[in-house]
Amino acid sequence: MPVTVGPYGQTQPSCFDRVKMGFMMGFTVGMAAGAMFGTFSCLRVGMRGRELMGGVGKMMMQSGGTFGTFMSIGMGIRC
Repeated sequence: MPVTVGPYGQTQPSCFDRVKMGFMMGFTVGMAAGAMFGTFSCLRVGMRGRELMGGVGKMMMQSGGTFGTFMSIGMGIRC
């Protein structure tokens, strides 16, 4: 497929760049959602201090990784 050129001479991002950007956007959104849901669920079961920070961080990483993976797959399908 030929590379399209914009009106000012810039080229469009490659498919790998789009997949990478989809993962980064999904990871960011997933981490924000994981922070909200993780904080709520950890406080609900009575975690405090270091245990709370570890639980929330784990939930943020899991949510970010999961949502980032699905966003990158979606961007890969669009290429």
